[in-house]
Amino acid sequence: MAYTIQNFKTKKQLKTALAEGRCISVYQPGPFGPDVPADGIVYLEGPHYPEPHRWYAQGTMEDGRLVSVK
Repeated sequence: MAYTIQNFKTKKQLKTALAEGRCISVYQPGPFGPDVPADGIVYLEGPHYPEPHRWYAQGTMEDGRLVSVK
């Protein structure tokens, strides 16, 4: 699971940021990273640790940035 650079509290906030055209980068924390594909599918969770995760999403990466989520 990966995180977005900005700590979105809800998936709706993330989707709104994408709709506004903001550039959103993704990273893999801890010993499991930093392998996040520049192109392809990525799985996200939020908000960031140590807060409990309240949302999960499947995202699509293109050229190293997040372009869509479901």
